[in-house]
Amino acid sequence: MNSARSDPPPDHLPPGEHDERLDGPRVALKILVAGGFGVGKTTLVGAVSEIRPLRTEEALTDVGAAVDDLDGVAAKTTTTVAMDFGRITLRDGVAIYLFGTPGQERFWFMWNELSRGALGAVVLADTRRLMASFASIDYFEQKGTPFVVAVNCFDEADRYEPPEIRTALDIDPHVPVLLCDARRNGSAKEVLVALVEHALRIAGAAASRPPSEPGPRPWPAPARAEG
Repeated sequence: MNSARSDPPPDHLPPGEHDERLDGPRVALKILVAGGFGVGKTTLVGAVSEIRPLRTEEALTDVGAAVDDLDGVAAKTTTTVAMDFGRITLRDGVAIYLFGTPGQERFWFMWNELSRGALGAVVLADTRRLMASFASIDYFEQKGTPFVVAVNCFDEADRYEPPEIRTALDIDPHVPVLLCDARRNGSAKEVLVALVEHALRIAGAAASRPPSEPGPRPWPAPARAEG
């Protein structure tokens, strides 16, 4: 897949030629960027978006500190309370619309609405707080949504290779695990390309499956504790 474009269409074209980019995208894809609190979702959307990203950030307060786990992200001063939104348009007429999900548990009720119609999801992970990624991974596994795990390599964090991350998160072998820097445009694009390719492989495998052959069973909903 070709890289994203941010250059404006040319002012003049040779006679008889038409710039298809002026017609807008031919295909629109929706991708979620999920993960725990403070893993870099807002940063990734902003790094890759060709438009000024929409952000719904509010300052962290002493009241929120009682319910938000700041372990490992003590320097964080703001948090997403609704969603982040950005867009990247590819040269082959494909527009990707990015929706960053809120990370705190009290905002998880929004995930069902944000995930409607999504091609797939990027689950960002932080090796300093890997447990914060489990909720996102479980959610997309249960919904059967294609996803990749992208480890955001923070400067002060310990480095681990993808096989080590896969084992720690107990991720199925077919799910891509990548290392990335959410601040860098090129790195963020590579994550999105990996997700699109992964989702297309899953769709192709489903289309080639004989009608009589059942697909994978959906993951059961987590049991609620009694009492």
